[in-house]
Amino acid sequence: VQLQASGGGLVQPGGSLRLSCAASGHTFSRGVLGWFRWAPGKEREFVVARRWSDGGTSYADSVKGRFSISRDNAKNTVYLQMNNLKPEDTAVYYCAADPRNLIFSSFRRTQEYDYWGQGTQVTVSS
Repeated sequence: VQLQASGGGLVQPGGSLRLSCAASGHTFSRGVLGWFRWAPGKEREFVVARRWSDGGTSYADSVKGRFSISRDNAKNTVYLQMNNLKPEDTAVYYCAADPRNLIFSSFRRTQEYDYWGQGTQVTVSS
């Protein structure tokens, strides 16, 4: 299983970016897909995760109302739409997948995810 994250870049505060996570050897029709981010000097932070069997979704409070997760089945790709970006959103963003239907309390635990993408840099700066 390989996950390929892309779409990062430099954006001004208030701008938008859409990250993509494409999978090979894994289908997003099952299990959980999560996005995490890692900023210098900080611990890896949970952003959002969705359980595909029932659409159960959890967002970090810091991104709620600004970020949204979606899926294109035909492309086997998951997207993270990020709006109203802030400087504190600057980080390397990673997508992670697990084939199990994790419970909500497990969404934020990095050790629950079997597969990780390589990360894409998002920089929010004027």
